[in-house]
Amino acid sequence: MSETGKRQTSECLPELATFRLSTDKFPAQHRLSMWREEFGEKILRVDIEPLSDLPFHARSTLRTLPGLHAFSSTTSAIRFRRTHDAADADGSIALIINMTNDCIATQRGREVKLRPGDAVAVHHRSAGSVSFAQGSYFALVVPRAELAPRLSNVDEPTMQPIPRDDSTLRLLRSYMRPLWDELRLATSDLRSMVATHVHDLVAMMLSRDSRSSESSASAVVATRLAAVLNYVATHFEDPGLNLEMVAHAQGVSPRYLQRLLESSGTSFTAQVNELRLQRAFALLMEPAARPRLISDIALEVGFSDISHFNRLFHARFGDSPTGARAQARKSV
Repeated sequence: MSETGKRQTSECLPELATFRLSTDKFPAQHRLSMWREEFGEKILRVDIEPLSDLPFHARSTLRTLPGLHAFSSTTSAIRFRRTHDAADADGSIALIINMTNDCIATQRGREVKLRPGDAVAVHHRSAGSVSFAQGSYFALVVPRAELAPRLSNVDEPTMQPIPRDDSTLRLLRSYMRPLWDELRLATSDLRSMVATHVHDLVAMMLSRDSRSSESSASAVVATRLAAVLNYVATHFEDPGLNLEMVAHAQGVSPRYLQRLLESSGTSFTAQVNELRLQRAFALLMEPAARPRLISDIALEVGFSDISHFNRLFHARFGDSPTGARAQARKSV
């Protein structure tokens, strides 16, 4: 990596929404030394030790949000180690979510073994080590100032294993998945809102008492709703999509899912139909789509009953699909 590239990595990272590092473009003999310098020393401030004689490889995507850093990484077997507390330690808490194989974290005289899917909170820049077998992990770094108002004792829940079936951990993971799509975080207000929800969810997951605030509870509801709407928006064109399928995918009951959607002012059927109708309308307005049969467009967006599609389309847009397309032709 050039000196300019190194300066950009260390100096500009805090200001970037997304930053990606990978060893793939470097000669095999330099990959470990590069990763130690660029990722270990400049970003995490840790020593890196390989735990295998196999050729080293690693890649990581970093996201920065207000009061939040997120890392999604895949690596060879590796150990991150810090022998003493960092001089610039700010009390941030790192939540490490182990994705594949086993992981061992040690800090302040304790050792925690994580199975795939388990998590643990550690002090971000305190002495300790984290060892990963070859595979993937995810980490969130949250400033102490964000957690202190939400927890009675920020230090108490560190180095306590969080099992993979913990409902809040599962919810947090599902909420974080779409965050790697930069289009979803295009505004400052949206970034701040997402970061606040993550802060609330992390605090709720770490909390051992009843101090979880109303904002934590509202974050859970908002996060579940966002995850449901994201799933529906991704799968609405499937004609077999139903309430039970979405509920199963989100790990909730169909009844809870229906109540969740109704609390937001919609229903499952209304949300799916709206997405399908909007997509059908867009296809009808595209010049390239005009030679296509309206029935083909209806089937493409997920409607299996053409008469039902026509009735819903007229009720939504005040015209039939044929009439809407005719108006589009006149406007050209």
